[in-house]
Amino acid sequence: MKLNMNWGTGIFLSFLGFIVVIMTMVTISVRMDGIELVTESYYEKEIVYQDQIDKEQATLDQNKDIMTFDIKAKVILVDLPSGASGTLHLFRPSDAALDKKIKLDGNSQRVIEVPTDQLKSGYWKAQLNWEENGVEYYQEKKLNF
Repeated sequence: MKLNMNWGTGIFLSFLGFIVVIMTMVTISVRMDGIELVTESYYEKEIVYQDQIDKEQATLDQNKDIMTFDIKAKVILVDLPSGASGTLHLFRPSDAALDKKIKLDGNSQRVIEVPTDQLKSGYWKAQLNWEENGVEYYQEKKLNF
C-alpha cells in the first residue's frame, strides 16, 4: 500500500507533533517535585536588602575571617568575638528539609566548633549572622563535602 502524502498533510502532522511535544513538556514541568524557593518571604527580604549589604560591608571592614571550614575534622570553626551572639544557618539549596539553624554565643568559648559529619554530603551554604556592640555582621561560605 502506497501512502499518498501531500504538503497539507505534512504541515498538519508537523504542527500536531509540535503540539504533542509542547504539551508533554508542560505536563512534566507541572508535575515536578522538589522545586524549593530559597526563602518563603522573598519579596520582604528584597526590600530590606540594603541592610544585608551593610552587614556584609561591616564584616569586610574587619579584615578577619570569622568562619572557616576544617575538611579533615569535618567541623565549621566560628571565631566570634567575646560578647557577640549570632546564628549559623546551614542552608541546603537542593532540599529545604535538610536546613539547620544553630544559635551561637561568643561568651561560652573563643572558637566554636560546629560538627558537619551528620550533614548529608553535597553542596551547602553556611550563613553566619552575628551582632557585636550593636553592629550586625554577616558572612557566607560555600561548602562542598
